[in-house]
Amino acid sequence: MKKLFKLTQDGIDELRLEMEKLISERGAITERIRSARELGDLSENAEYASARSEQERNENRITDIDHILLNVELIKAPKNGKLVGLGSTVSLSGGSKTKKFQIVGTVEADPMNGKISDESPIGKALIGKKVGEKVEIVTPAETSFYTIDSIS
Repeated sequence: MKKLFKLTQDGIDELRLEMEKLISERGAITERIRSARELGDLSENAEYASARSEQERNENRITDIDHILLNVELIKAPKNGKLVGLGSTVSLSGGSKTKKFQIVGTVEADPMNGKISDESPIGKALIGKKVGEKVEIVTPAETSFYTIDSIS
């Protein structure tokens, strides 16, 4: 059974754009390799080694993105908005703090931009909860208590 990668439509679109950019960079990387090769001895040619390393990283990322896109499961926001699930955007309040998170799959997670994985401590604490419920969020840094204000 192959693993499916859970992504929102925005996440799929971002990966497609990244892949297009990486593919478009192939020519420039190949040109840098060709130019470096002309400098002589490849065993001591830092320019050549650097360009080859960049090419390898670029091709590996293209392969990774291609694999993800071939095995993607689209996350759709829950229609009823009554329970937190994959694709939900949740507003929380606790004391003087307010936070807003979107629950996404692990590939798309970006905590600095409010996208948290359903497998993270925060994601696990929120899944299945409803508006008005109190939530205890335990992270390595702290334990916090919040109330769910809205789910969309």
